[in-house]
Amino acid sequence: MIAATTVTTTFVTTTQGMTIDGVPLAEIADRVGTPCYVYGAAAIRAAYTRFDTAFGSYPHAVHYALKANSTLEIVRLLKALGAGVDANSMGEVDVALRCGFHPSEIMFTGVGKSADELARAISLGLKAINVESPGELDRLDRLAQDQQRVAPVALRVNPDIDARSHPHISTGLKTNKFGVPIEAAPAIFREIQQRPGLEPVGVHSHIGSQIGTLDPLLRAASAAVDLAMALRAEGVGLRHVDFGGGVGISYDGTPAIDPTDYGTRLVEIARPSGLTALVEPGRVLVGPAGSLLTRIVDIKHFEGARKFVVLDAGMTELLRPALYGAFHRIEPLRPRAGAPMLADIVGPVCESTDTFARDRELPHVEVGDLMIVRDVGAYGAVMASTYLRRPLPPEVLVDAGQWRIIRRRQTLDDMLRLEE
Repeated sequence: MIAATTVTTTFVTTTQGMTIDGVPLAEIADRVGTPCYVYGAAAIRAAYTRFDTAFGSYPHAVHYALKANSTLEIVRLLKALGAGVDANSMGEVDVALRCGFHPSEIMFTGVGKSADELARAISLGLKAINVESPGELDRLDRLAQDQQRVAPVALRVNPDIDARSHPHISTGLKTNKFGVPIEAAPAIFREIQQRPGLEPVGVHSHIGSQIGTLDPLLRAASAAVDLAMALRAEGVGLRHVDFGGGVGISYDGTPAIDPTDYGTRLVEIARPSGLTALVEPGRVLVGPAGSLLTRIVDIKHFEGARKFVVLDAGMTELLRPALYGAFHRIEPLRPRAGAPMLADIVGPVCESTDTFARDRELPHVEVGDLMIVRDVGAYGAVMASTYLRRPLPPEVLVDAGQWRIIRRRQTLDDMLRLEE
C-alpha cells in the first residue's frame, strides 16, 4: 500500500456552498433536480495521464474498462486522451464503436459470451477476444472458420492469487468462475496453435477489483509474464501480456496504490519478455471524478429507535452499499450551525438494504438540505435501475468552469416505450 492521494475532483466550499472546478453544485441541483450524477472532466484527464505516463516509453496500451462507466461523453473523453477499450458485452463494444473507437482498439472480455456475440466479434476484427475456456475456444474456432477468418485470441488465466478485496469482486482464485487454471494454459495454447480459425496473441489475467495493495497485482503479473515467456520459447507467437485492471481508489481517505509506482513495477516485470503491456483500468480513472447529488426528504427519530436521514437517492442510484456494504463519504453541501448527529443514512426504496451508511456522524442537517455522495464515478450510474419505476437520474459533466447535461433525466414515457 502506498501513501498516495487518489486523483479526485476538486471541491471547494465558498459562500455559495460547495463548488466543483468553480461551478456551484447547488446551481446544478437546482437546475436539473436531484438525484443527479456530476463528473469532473479535469479529474478524469489527470487520472488517465498519470496512469498512462507511468509506463514511460515501454510499449503499452491503456484499455479503459467500460463496465465502470459507459456513458457516451465519458467514453468519448477517454478516447480523446488515447485510451483503448475493454468491453465485457457486445453492448459495450457497440458503445465503443459509436464513440469512434476502431475495432482494433477494442478488447472483448466476458465469462459467458454467446455464439452471436462471438460471431460478431470475429466479423468486426477486434484487437483480441479474451477467451475463458476450452469450450469457448471450440465455438470460436468453428465460427471463425465459418466466416473464413482467423480470430485473435488471448487466453484468460487464473493464477489462484487472492486479491484481498471484497469476495464479491475477487476473480483470481480457483474457486472463482473466471479463466482457466494457469497450469493448464500451456496445453491449451498448444491446442490453439493447431486450430485454423484461431491465432494466439496474448496472455490475459485479471484477479479482481478495488485492490488496495500492490503485492497480489505484481504476483499475478509475474505469473502471466513467466507463462508468456515459456510459451514464446516454444514458438507461440504472442504479441502482448494483459495485466487486467483492479487498482483500487480511496473511498475513505486511507492510502491507495500509487498508479505511478504500479506502472513502473509492471514495466520491470514485463521488460524481459519484450511483449506489449496492456492494462484495463476502470474505477481508478473515473471513480473519484463522480459524485451523486441528493436531497434530504425526511429525518426520522423516535425514542429508543435509530435516527434516519432519508435521501431522495437510494440503491436505485447507487447499488454498491446495498450490494456489498461499500463505504462512500456523504456530506452536506452547505454546513449548518448546530450539534452533529449520529444517524443511518438511507434511501427511499422499500428495502431494508437501501442503506448508504449506519451510525454515520453528520454535521447538523435539516430536511431539504442538499447532500453529496463522493466517488460514484465508477459503478454508480452504470449500475442504476428503474426499480419501483424510479427514473434514471441525469448526468452532468463539468469542464473548464462550465457544465452541461450529458444524459437527461429519464421520463416515465421513456421507461414505458418498449411496453407500448
